[in-house]
Amino acid sequence: MDAFYASVELARRPGLRGKAVVVGGRRSAPADALEGAPLTGYVGRGVVTTATYEARAFGVHSGMGLMKAAVLAPHAVLLPADFDEYRRMSRLFKAAVAELAPTIEDRGIDEIYIDLSDLPGAREAVGHDPLGGLRAIARELKNNVRAATGLSCSIGLSPNKLLSKIASDLDKPDGLTVVMPEDIATRIWPLPVGRIHGVGPKASARLIELGVPTIGALAQQPLAWLVEHFGEHHGAWLLEAAHGRDDRPVVRNSEPVSMSRETTFDRDLHPRNDRSRLSDIFTTLCQRVGDDLARKGYVGRTVGIKLRFDDFRTVTRDLTLPGPTDDGAVIRAAAGQCLKRITLSRRIRLLGVRVGNLSRPGAIVQEPAATAPQKAATASAAKPRVPSGNGGDGYSMSLFEDEAGA
Repeated sequence: MDAFYASVELARRPGLRGKAVVVGGRRSAPADALEGAPLTGYVGRGVVTTATYEARAFGVHSGMGLMKAAVLAPHAVLLPADFDEYRRMSRLFKAAVAELAPTIEDRGIDEIYIDLSDLPGAREAVGHDPLGGLRAIARELKNNVRAATGLSCSIGLSPNKLLSKIASDLDKPDGLTVVMPEDIATRIWPLPVGRIHGVGPKASARLIELGVPTIGALAQQPLAWLVEHFGEHHGAWLLEAAHGRDDRPVVRNSEPVSMSRETTFDRDLHPRNDRSRLSDIFTTLCQRVGDDLARKGYVGRTVGIKLRFDDFRTVTRDLTLPGPTDDGAVIRAAAGQCLKRITLSRRIRLLGVRVGNLSRPGAIVQEPAATAPQKAATASAAKPRVPSGNGGDGYSMSLFEDEAGA
C-alpha cells in the first residue's frame, strides 16, 4: 500500500491532499491535541509513523524523531496515529486481493506477497506482450483494492519475492513495475545496495565502506571476497541477491510466533511517582494483546514483558503458564509476575507485553521442557503475589499494581 497510514488519514480528510502530512505519536483522546497541529515548534520524543510523499520530499521518513521532522518540514501537518482504523483498512485491502488471488503471504499491515502463477490467464500473452496476462491481473488487483478501500497500492511483478519487493518500491505511488531477469542490469543494478530487502543499515554502510555502493557493484564481487568479509552464509546470499536469485516460495497461512503490544512514553515515567499511569498502561497493553489473540484465533502460553529505561538499557522477562490463554486478565497476572523479577531503580522509557508459544484453541499443546525452578514459577503464575511492605526503589515489585493489588 502507498504511504498506508497517511493515505488512510487523507481519505478521512480530503482537504489535506497534496499537502505535507506527518503521522506520528498516538491518539490519546477523541479530540487529540495533535489533531491537525503544525509540526513547527514540536517538542517531544514521538517518532514519525509515516508521511505523505509531499513530506518525504523534505527528507521526512518513518522512524525519524518528530523533533527532527519539525526542523525539516515545519509547515507539515501532524496527525496522531489511529491503529484501529489502519487494521480495519488492512483487512479490507487483503480481502480485496484474496477475492482474485488467494495464494497470499501476509508480511504486515500494509504489504503482502501474491503467487499469480496458477491463476487463469496468467501465462497468456496479450497482443505482442508475453506478460500481458500477468499485467492484466495486476491491474485488476489494483482496481479491486481501490474499490474496497479508496486507496492506491503499488505492485512489483517478477519471478520471485526478492525482485518483487524491490520492484514494488520503484514507481510509487500507484505503480505497476515489471522486472524480469533481462531487466536486472538496467533496473536493479544501478540501485543502492540498501534497496535489497535483508541488507540493513549496518551491512549497507559496511559495503559502501568497502567500495560497493550499488547492487551492480555487489554482483561483480568474487564470492571468496564476500565470504571473507561477511561470512560463508551471508556472503553467498549477498551474491545471489545481487543477481536477483531467490527460490523462497510464497508461504500461505504462515503462523505467527508471538503477538505483542508496546508503547514509548512521551516522557520517562517514574516507577513510583507515575505508578497509577504505569499501572493503567500496563493493564491496557495486556488487554490489547488478549484482544489481538482472540480476534485472530490464537491462545498463548508464554507471557513476556519488555522495559526500556531512561539510559536505553532494555530488560525482558517471560513466564510460561500452565495452559494457553487469550484472557487479558490472565496475561496481566503473569506479566505482573514477570515484572517482579526486574529491579525498578530508573525511570521507564518503553513498556511492552508479549504472548508467545501460540496455538489454536483446543489444540494439544506439548509440555515444554523446564527446570524445577521454572516449573515452580509456572505453577504460581495464575495468582500473582503482592509483597507486603512499601518496597524500596531498588526492588519495587508492586509499583504497577493498584491499591488492591489487582
